[in-house]
Amino acid sequence: MSKPDLPNINEQAFAVPDQDALRASPSMHKPRILLLYGSLRERSFSRFATEEAARLLQSFGAETRIFDPTGLPLPDGAPVEHPKVQELRDLTTWSEGQMWCSPERHGAMTGIMKAQIDWIPLSVGAVRPTQGKTLAVMQVSGGSQSFNAVNQLRVLGRWMRMITIPNQSSVAKAYEQFGDDGRMKPSPYYDRIVDVAEELVKFTLLTRDVSGYLTDRYSERKESAEKLSERLSLSKAL
Repeated sequence: MSKPDLPNINEQAFAVPDQDALRASPSMHKPRILLLYGSLRERSFSRFATEEAARLLQSFGAETRIFDPTGLPLPDGAPVEHPKVQELRDLTTWSEGQMWCSPERHGAMTGIMKAQIDWIPLSVGAVRPTQGKTLAVMQVSGGSQSFNAVNQLRVLGRWMRMITIPNQSSVAKAYEQFGDDGRMKPSPYYDRIVDVAEELVKFTLLTRDVSGYLTDRYSERKESAEKLSERLSLSKAL
């Protein structure tokens, strides 16, 4: 079979995927999962669902941390040195995977949920805090089941260059699904959260050691090669 003619390809940047590169030695520490929720209410069903998910993730072998958005300023409403902003960014750097859970309000995620994501930068110098990390999305609704919030969260996950797992959870009539103690009652909704937590841990274990290779892109390699070529040409001219 003849080699395809690709006149627009930069040969220096073009690389055939290597199966061996996807077989890195596995890390032995527990998967590190950061959980975000989108409500400040005292009886917050998104927080209750997040806490249930954290218990399940721990049972599946993960280490979890939940970020409390109380006191987080609006994006651009405070300097990045604000303690809550730094806490969120540090947790993002620490994490290997994340779970986002938002209430649905007016057919969308809440502003509190969006503010947290907006404070996480796409890049800090040469580091991309979210690129290649796994993501699971969930929502709680006050009425019938909807998927507006999780669909929006998926768009944001893609924009943040995260690996969003196929499964997701949408809890309808959330006020019926949690007891006075904040614990979730047995139901198919609870079973779905179990599924999501299990899948998130599996995908994190599968990808965390090769995320850099999975997100290595031709276009960025090409740009780097062109900058290197330009620098070398400049040095020869001096």
